[in-house]
Amino acid sequence: MSRNRIIFCDFDGTITEKDNIIDIMKNFAPEGWVPVKDKILQQEISIREGVGQLFSLIPSSQKEEIIQYILSTAKIRDGFQEFVQYTKDKNIPLYVVSGGIDFFVYPMLKNIVDEKQIYCNGSSFAGETIEILWPHSCDGQCSNDCGCCKPAILRSFDSSSYEKIVIGDSITDLQAAKMADKVFARDFLKEKCEQENIAFEPFTTFYDIIAYLQTKEVII
Repeated sequence: MSRNRIIFCDFDGTITEKDNIIDIMKNFAPEGWVPVKDKILQQEISIREGVGQLFSLIPSSQKEEIIQYILSTAKIRDGFQEFVQYTKDKNIPLYVVSGGIDFFVYPMLKNIVDEKQIYCNGSSFAGETIEILWPHSCDGQCSNDCGCCKPAILRSFDSSSYEKIVIGDSITDLQAAKMADKVFARDFLKEKCEQENIAFEPFTTFYDIIAYLQTKEVII
């Protein structure tokens, strides 16, 4: 019996044209955030540890300023809204699986993707600095301390029922890419897939992904 397609799509740098966490750090964090970012990318510290450290540099009082900044500057990648409609037309489940944070992911995707279809990290502004919460942390089969654990989320969907498609751009998508039946990659994820011999299709816009899926009745 054939399996149904299911799609897991990253947010920062994938749905959006730039990485919003990096953009927030550039504009709101004090000096000292760049070494933390570099350690994350070089896999010297876990994503959970690094992202938590980054946001702890920013005062909670800047919440609304950050949200307004993201809403006014972040751009959705070309073709994404059409891609969402394509998945609806084809009855393909689509989940946004993001290492981003709820306070900017939800507003950016409002009226495009239902919150029930979004996995991302949470946040608290109760303290002096921003605290990141982890509602989708690693399961017993993952020891990468992912934060939002994309492998655990993929595992929660039965592989005998679904062919899993992963779309991403960065180190946060690498472990999920290793588990996927099909990978669409750009930027840093593309480099990592090449290094680790993970098969992938490159993409620039979501129109590229729509075109590919339209030509393939089954996932290779």
